[in-house]
Amino acid sequence: MQWTFTLDQLPETARQFWEHFADKQVFTLDGPMGAGKTTLVKALCAAKGVEDATASPTFSIINEYAYRDKQGQPRRIFHLDLYRLKDEDDAISAGVEDTLYQDAISFVEWPEVVAHMLPPDTIHLQLEVQPDQKRILREIASSSK
Repeated sequence: MQWTFTLDQLPETARQFWEHFADKQVFTLDGPMGAGKTTLVKALCAAKGVEDATASPTFSIINEYAYRDKQGQPRRIFHLDLYRLKDEDDAISAGVEDTLYQDAISFVEWPEVVAHMLPPDTIHLQLEVQPDQKRILREIASSSK
């Protein structure tokens, strides 16, 4: 799956994303610094109904947001930014592994350090900036058991 969008089109892209990935829980986000990964996660959170202020977890490593599903049940979204982690030991100490295996949605930026920890049904996404400043979001891989 692939979406091409401008910043103004991001809310509609987020809505379409959730239509396509309604039952998925763990997503990695690959893309260069400044590509808009955090902006994308903010839009995806908004599309789920998150009312909390969303921000980059660069220094906190993991941010947690609450929303309610279609049945009104409380749910969570975790946004992980692993840029500052050196290795899997750092990730374990930060609680990353525990987060990935909860009944919650997780978005993982800079996932290379936890590649061996990711659940088998993780969806891997690539975000690219085009010369005209549009973004392309594409599913680059997924593995399901």
